[in-house]
Amino acid sequence: MKAAIQTAVVTGAGGFVGRHLVERLVAAGTPVIASDLRDPGIAGARFVPCNVTDLAACERLVAGAGVVFHVASMVQTRQSGAAPVWAVNHGGTRNLLTASAASGVSRLVYVSSASVVYQGTDIENGNETLPYAATTQAPYADSKIAAERDVLAAHSATGLRTCSIRPHVIYGPGDGRFLPAILRRARSGSLRYGVGRDNKLSDFTYIDNLIDALLLADQRLGEDAALGGRAWFVTNGEPIGFWEFVDRVLSAMGMPPTRGRIPYRVAYAAAAVAEGVTSLLGRDAGPENGFTRFAVRYMCTHHYFSIDRARRDLGYQPAVSIDEGIRRTIEHLRRTGGLS
Repeated sequence: MKAAIQTAVVTGAGGFVGRHLVERLVAAGTPVIASDLRDPGIAGARFVPCNVTDLAACERLVAGAGVVFHVASMVQTRQSGAAPVWAVNHGGTRNLLTASAASGVSRLVYVSSASVVYQGTDIENGNETLPYAATTQAPYADSKIAAERDVLAAHSATGLRTCSIRPHVIYGPGDGRFLPAILRRARSGSLRYGVGRDNKLSDFTYIDNLIDALLLADQRLGEDAALGGRAWFVTNGEPIGFWEFVDRVLSAMGMPPTRGRIPYRVAYAAAAVAEGVTSLLGRDAGPENGFTRFAVRYMCTHHYFSIDRARRDLGYQPAVSIDEGIRRTIEHLRRTGGLS
């Protein structure tokens, strides 16, 4: 008799990554519970509301599931107002681990971040032997470190098979933040200059490539328990300068490239002032504008990673190039009116 297909739970289903993952699972015929604070309205998936900071809600969410894809997180790179970030990113992850282990869930795949190893200095072709950052960088990165530690430790401490995927700068159709923000600023005339005069390389991850990696991680985790407790960097494997990426986006839109670069020290000082004003005005819990000290440091250091381990362990291979990903994203924005 053929075994029943296990139900997959996806947290953060209303977000960019979560929605793409749910849609791919539904297309493959997998029973999916799409969870978030509000119903994302994804056809073919069953919505179950869940605030991951509530343990009882997490227990109800994962009951009867075979795999949990933990995507939900709160992104914040300014230093002030960190409590909600920690409550969601670390506390929520601990709740899901506890609930999953108690409910007999088989596997948990965690969407982490390459920023867990970033310490404000260059990373060139970094691999999974890099230690976690020992110095605080931002509430997002710090809380993701704590969460990933717990995820990987749970593999040996419980009967739950766990692993972690570490993408870097995700973009693609449906992204409401990264590329749309670049294009809005370019159109308003406020994106004339980049930051940093050195050509520092960065990794980027097209959304479909990330979804491929998440599904491969779940498959391989089910096939081989020895792969549990591991983390993998997952990117496009095409490191380029951050501002070169921006200029490629602008070129694809038929817009002029950035004119030059603002020195790092000037940009960093301005970001520090901006963060201070935000804190004084009591706007710590609101959305960021992308101009923080962490963001400036990130743009002014090398941070690109080897994906050899993901290739070897998971069979991961980036299927969509950076330029093709940019083309698809802009085409989607034009078709859906996301550039207006």
